[in-house]
Amino acid sequence: MKLTGNDLKQIGFIEGKALGVALDLVENQYAHLSFDDKLALLQQILRNPSSFISDDILAPVAAELLKPANETVALNMEGKSYQIYGAEAIEQGALQQMETAMKLPVTVAGALMPDAHQGYGLPIGGVLATKNAVIPYGVGVDIGCRMCMTLYDLPSTILVDKKEDLKKILINNTKFGQATFKKPKDHEILDRKEFSELSIARAMKDRAWQQIGSSGGGNHFVEFGVVEILNPINEFHVAPGKYIAVLSHSGSRGLGANIARHYTNIAMGVCRLPQEAKHLAWLDLHTEAGQEYWLAMNLAGDYASACHHQIHERMAIGLRETPLAMIENHHNFAWKAKDTFGNDIIVHRKGATPAGKDVLGIIPGSMASSGFIVRGKGLAASINSASHGAGRLMSRTKAKQTIVPGHVNKVLKAAGVELIGSGLDEAPMAYKDIHQVMEYQKDLVEVLGTFMPKIVRMCGDEKFQEVD
Repeated sequence: MKLTGNDLKQIGFIEGKALGVALDLVENQYAHLSFDDKLALLQQILRNPSSFISDDILAPVAAELLKPANETVALNMEGKSYQIYGAEAIEQGALQQMETAMKLPVTVAGALMPDAHQGYGLPIGGVLATKNAVIPYGVGVDIGCRMCMTLYDLPSTILVDKKEDLKKILINNTKFGQATFKKPKDHEILDRKEFSELSIARAMKDRAWQQIGSSGGGNHFVEFGVVEILNPINEFHVAPGKYIAVLSHSGSRGLGANIARHYTNIAMGVCRLPQEAKHLAWLDLHTEAGQEYWLAMNLAGDYASACHHQIHERMAIGLRETPLAMIENHHNFAWKAKDTFGNDIIVHRKGATPAGKDVLGIIPGSMASSGFIVRGKGLAASINSASHGAGRLMSRTKAKQTIVPGHVNKVLKAAGVELIGSGLDEAPMAYKDIHQVMEYQKDLVEVLGTFMPKIVRMCGDEKFQEVD
């Protein structure tokens, strides 16, 4: 019978690396022992670790137990080098955050995308590869946030001729922020075993059911627009030309946010870092907490995907049409991968999208500028990554203080965009020039098509009103 982390906690181990090392070592080196004998052996080490410090097999457990409690982990004096794309358009705060991340002792490699701006811990647009460690704030709060697009063989004229009907479809079939559907649709994701096996997921299951199929606030949206397919060779088997499309951007709602907070608190408790790096606390994947977070993160990512699929199902029903194709990609996630030497690494993409060889993605601009359907080129220097959007040019606070509603209305009118609801912090001028961002990453992705928003819904049904 195999031991579990809870078994070790019952005999006195605390959550941390020592527990994970002990569990792995005993199960690998002493698998022949009975359950009780394994526990007895570990109790001996726990009572007197110094007597095992020279043991050929058990020394690693003893060494971890003898480390001072709450020892601050030192950063490397010099950080590893990393590639920056579009450095001249990236604020100093984001560069400083990335430089701090490159000094972590678990860091293997990194890259900074051209849409980068300052965040918590790892900057938005930051890509960080680590060895056997996952950083909850390196993933981000909105775990598994993603773009999802469906294409329809409908004439672009309906965006004008049936604009009011399309606005009603958006209003009736999407919910944002605190709003939820009175009768949420069922989904198999809610039957996942993690909702019963992980305490934080179990506590969030009712809320996850209530929020499924809805979108968050902030920069999340559902919109109608026009896609132009440029490349005749594409994985979704759609001929070049113009198509009506639905594009959505949202994440894992309250489920992901609470998972992020819960495991960040655990990480900061077992991995004390200097003040400037405290939000980069990591969980060793050999520990029970690390393994739990990995399961919870994947659950949140799959939940975010389920929300998008329900959004697009509702929109298809409203349109009374079957989509020609669906394209989906996500960010705010960590992936298991191999480096160029074949070593196992964990790649965090916080506000960065996968761009491995032939990997499809969507990179949106602002509500008044085009986005792009792309195919990754698999550039090793970028850790197979690209930007997840245009990136913020100004903070939300600055946008609210400086942008005038009348100016935004003129920009939207010039672009032919109908906006149902949004705050000033999401105005087009709050974002970088997407065309410049794409120029900075032309070596990272190949453009297969473009998307231009035409009818946009965000949180709230009043333009430029603040919403909860």
